[in-house]
Amino acid sequence: MTMKIFDSESYRPRAWVLLAAGLAVAICSGAIFLDMHKPEPLVAGPGVTQQKMLSDYVPELANTPADTPIYILEGEEPGGTLMLIGGTHPQELSGVLAAVLTMENVTPQRGRIIIFPQANRSGFTHTDPLEGFPHTFSVQARDGSERWFRVGMRLSNPIHQWPDPDIHLHPQSGERMVGWESRNLNRNYPGVDDGRYTARINAAITQVARQENVDLLLDMHEAYPEYPIINMMVAHERAFEISTLAMIGLQMRGIPMDLMASPPLLRGLSHREFGDHTQALAILSETANPAMGRFRGRTDEELVVGGRDANYVRAAKLRRLFVPFDENGHPLNERTGRQLATVEELVIAYNEANPDKQIDVTGIPTYEDVTAQGISPFLLPTP
Repeated sequence: MTMKIFDSESYRPRAWVLLAAGLAVAICSGAIFLDMHKPEPLVAGPGVTQQKMLSDYVPELANTPADTPIYILEGEEPGGTLMLIGGTHPQELSGVLAAVLTMENVTPQRGRIIIFPQANRSGFTHTDPLEGFPHTFSVQARDGSERWFRVGMRLSNPIHQWPDPDIHLHPQSGERMVGWESRNLNRNYPGVDDGRYTARINAAITQVARQENVDLLLDMHEAYPEYPIINMMVAHERAFEISTLAMIGLQMRGIPMDLMASPPLLRGLSHREFGDHTQALAILSETANPAMGRFRGRTDEELVVGGRDANYVRAAKLRRLFVPFDENGHPLNERTGRQLATVEELVIAYNEANPDKQIDVTGIPTYEDVTAQGISPFLLPTP
């Protein structure tokens, strides 16, 4: 009996083919990875009087991935200061778009608006592993040209902060959280000046609120439809009165928006820490994003922008959701309009309580117009 000897020569061509295929995949993947770091275009509207960077307040962040643009809209007359934060969690897109539409359309007559469209810019450079998210989506601008936006992840990119600890301790309170929350911008306020990457961003944004004497702050978020805190404002106790007035205003307009108090022992979140550590009346808002949920089907641009999903229609019939959900879903237009209406009603309520320090603005796209006409008529073309 003859034993067959392994012939390495016969395997060499196949090995070279496999090596070449592996290199091709690595090169293509690397190109996609690097493309995620290309910043999306942001357009300053006619009401923008100053464009700054976070590093203008904290120079140590200059030329780092933590640096992010800040847009200031200032009226001719002094008044109160509103700060809008979008992009705390970059896949929560109605907050990003509401910040962008405010920046591109609003003009203050009295007081100021300070806008962060991409608070955690690092989170815009990657997506959630194994979740199949598209990297971008597109919307037409008012002139028919295309505007594209990123779909990021709620945590800072691990290439900017790694490794995650087993347990994340909130520095000021000692509250224990799962380790990856160390990369969550909304678990690390008020931040640490010399802390880890994400905590330094928190400290810098807190510094902006203090230095600019922010009076009213709204951090705009989204949640999945099976999450109980949805279509809701969460308000610090000092902001509860104006948030109640804003909620009533929204309900009277047929825009359901509930209200809950910021839990004093739930630490690191914007509505708690800005309220405790700055003079700002701090509120967080949540709208319903089916692209984030566990019941969702295929996660593509249609789901991200259109907000329709048959799985969620069935889940609503089984009473598994905390918001109504039919064949129309919760499109980005409707969610962005809800955020803008919340801004509008909070400003009205703030002005009623502060007649000597008004924030008077024009040009906020209305909920009715955005839901009926879409986002496109309010998007400026890129230069």
